Amino acid sequence: MSSIIIVLPKLEDAKQIKDILARRGLTAAALCTTASMALAQVHQLDSGVVICSYRIRDMHYTQLAEYLPDYFDMLLLASTSELESAPHDMVTLTYPIRPNDLASTVEMMLAQLDRRLKKRKSQPKKRTEQEQNYINNAKWLLMERNHMTEQEAFRYIQKSSMDSGTNMVETAQMILLLIYDG
Repeated sequence: MSSIIIVLPKLEDAKQIKDILARRGLTAAALCTTASMALAQVHQLDSGVVICSYRIRDMHYTQLAEYLPDYFDMLLLASTSELESAPHDMVTLTYPIRPNDLASTVEMMLAQLDRRLKKRKSQPKKRTEQEQNYINNAKWLLMERNHMTEQEAFRYIQKSSMDSGTNMVETAQMILLLIYDG
């Protein structure tokens, strides 16, 4: 589940933002007065949105954005003149902040982040070069020893993997062991 971290130089301002969000059913996981405090919180959480002001005590907001892992997004709160220098791909709100705009923006960001993370989880993991080599070597041996085409060898490994309940890399390793030991 995604979290919200509020980073503002004055704790009272952070509490006001927290209260605005709470009225919409959004809970802030942490209130911070420095970017370093926020980064410490970020590494304890799964994902979320960092709401911060243009000015933070210990670093510039662009540095904080740089240090955020890709499973955290930033919402920048600043005046119109300050936002002119903000990166164009950053989500921003101008002062004075309307409570409804703040809450709906945070809700939108959390929904986008959740969709992005779900999409990433649903994608198959990339094999390492070593894992791909096991599969390629097992295919090559099957092609040489059993006179299979590359496609037949791949399908054999794939089917054996499904039948045995192991992944393709483990199946390829078993084939290599059986052929070399046999």
